[in-house]
Amino acid sequence: MNEQQKALVRATIPVLQSSGVALTSHFYQRMLSHNPELKHIFNQGHQGAGRQQQALAGAVLAYAQHIDDPSVLLPVVERIAHKHVSLGIRAEHYAIVGKHLLTSIQEVLGDAASAELIDAWAAAYGELAQLFIGLENTLYQQSVDNTGGWSGWKPFRIVRKQPESEEITSFYLQPIDGGRLPNYQPGQYISVRVYVEELGIFQPRQYSLSDIAGGSALRISVKRQGAGETSPEGKVSNLLHSQYDVGQIVELSAPAGEFVLQQSSERPVVLLSGGVGITPMIAISRTLAQQGKRDIHFVHSARNRHVHAFRDVSDSLAENGAKVHYFYDQTDAQDQHARPAPFALTDVLPEAPHDAEYYLCGPAAFMRHYLSELKAHGVPETQIFAEAFGSGGV
Repeated sequence: MNEQQKALVRATIPVLQSSGVALTSHFYQRMLSHNPELKHIFNQGHQGAGRQQQALAGAVLAYAQHIDDPSVLLPVVERIAHKHVSLGIRAEHYAIVGKHLLTSIQEVLGDAASAELIDAWAAAYGELAQLFIGLENTLYQQSVDNTGGWSGWKPFRIVRKQPESEEITSFYLQPIDGGRLPNYQPGQYISVRVYVEELGIFQPRQYSLSDIAGGSALRISVKRQGAGETSPEGKVSNLLHSQYDVGQIVELSAPAGEFVLQQSSERPVVLLSGGVGITPMIAISRTLAQQGKRDIHFVHSARNRHVHAFRDVSDSLAENGAKVHYFYDQTDAQDQHARPAPFALTDVLPEAPHDAEYYLCGPAAFMRHYLSELKAHGVPETQIFAEAFGSGGV
């Protein structure tokens, strides 16, 4: 991009700040109307709740704000690239997105969208698209090169279904071709794709791998997502719970995700999870326990003991020397080892908090709060790792 084009992109920042969601909402409506085959890729629950529109608006604004030095966005770009690969987004999709994004800018801005402005955004989008395509091609190749790995969607059979709490059920999955299971890093996820008859389309959802690699099956642990005040019930999670049993087939993408245990480190590890955010922490903590080299601090917050999954795993960690803390929103006489939530970070920090690594996963508000607390305590950002479920981030 030349300097004039960068200046034109920067000039749209006020419009993106005031009307970015209107622009991205128009974009998604336009694109999914003209290319309905992409409905099989995009989470229609997040579309209906407006979360994808908000996330994309934030991403476009951030790109415009950093157009002079987009390198500061690389950690976010890497996270999005992993998401794209897990959903099967390919190089050819970027031309479709670009066409509808540029047309949406013209249609929303009207006379303010000069030919020079559209050319500037075309150049900006082209550079960003090439960055994503390059990263994603590398990730696809790494997946294929991985023992037992693959690219695209692969059918797996449910071989076991195990309730873990009143809300969370584990699914054990094996490839129907009898092939080897892939290796993966503790903390990574896979996408599961099923046909949702009510919507008339396939829908993918991403679920953390909730056990260590090297077993006889891949395990995901799915929370049955009920309807909230501002969101409908989870179509796929409820479908898996109620209609998918042992012997049935689902399609999986290969493991992906950059929220992983830093296995070369020797620092103590503090795992902070809320609700279903416990799922990647089980894979991480079991890996740490198996290695037996690092101090483990396991902190979990849940509404109550009935929805607290995998307590047997973390209790076992405590029996073997880990520091384990439980916090519940609702406690009763049987909760002798749980304290009322929310917890104060100072109650769970290790003796040398600046020497530890911190891994966070849970609801967005939970993560925003404890990320802010960690930074306020002077923990370097290079020692903090966070995973946000769903669209957007924290």
